[in-house]
Amino acid sequence: MRPEWDEYFIEIAKVVSSRATCMRRKYGAVIVKDRVIISTGYNGSPRGIDNCIDLKRCTRKELNVPSGERYELCEAVHAEQNAIINGPPDRMKGATIYIAGFEEDGTYAAGRPCKLCDRMIRNSQIMDVVYLNKDGTLEKITV
Repeated sequence: MRPEWDEYFIEIAKVVSSRATCMRRKYGAVIVKDRVIISTGYNGSPRGIDNCIDLKRCTRKELNVPSGERYELCEAVHAEQNAIINGPPDRMKGATIYIAGFEEDGTYAAGRPCKLCDRMIRNSQIMDVVYLNKDGTLEKITV
C-alpha cells in the first residue's frame, strides 16, 4: 500500500535518526517543500567535536537529568537545528519539517520540538511541523 505524504516523510526522518550520535535519544528531521526534500539533520555533536557515543560518556545521563532540562550540559545539536543549518534559507519559507525520535530502548520518543527548536523553526519561516508522538501517532502543527 502506498503511504500518504506525511507517513512517507516521517519514515525518512526515522531513517535519518539512525545516524544520531546521542546516547540517550536518536532524532531525525527532514525539511520538505513542494514534496521535495531540501534538508535533513540528526542530533549529535557539532562538527569537529567528539560524539558522545564515541566517548561512551553522556554528562546528562550520568547526572540523571530529565528530558528537556539542562541542555547547557549537552554537546549535541538537535536534529531540527542541524536540518535548518544545512538547508538553503530561501527554500525554508513555507516548508514542512518532519521529526521522528527514539529512546535508548527503541520506543518512540516525544517528537514535539523543544522551545529553542520551536524558535529556530519559526525564525526559518518553516510553516508546519509533523512529528511522531510517544505512542507512534502523527501530530501536525502550524507555527
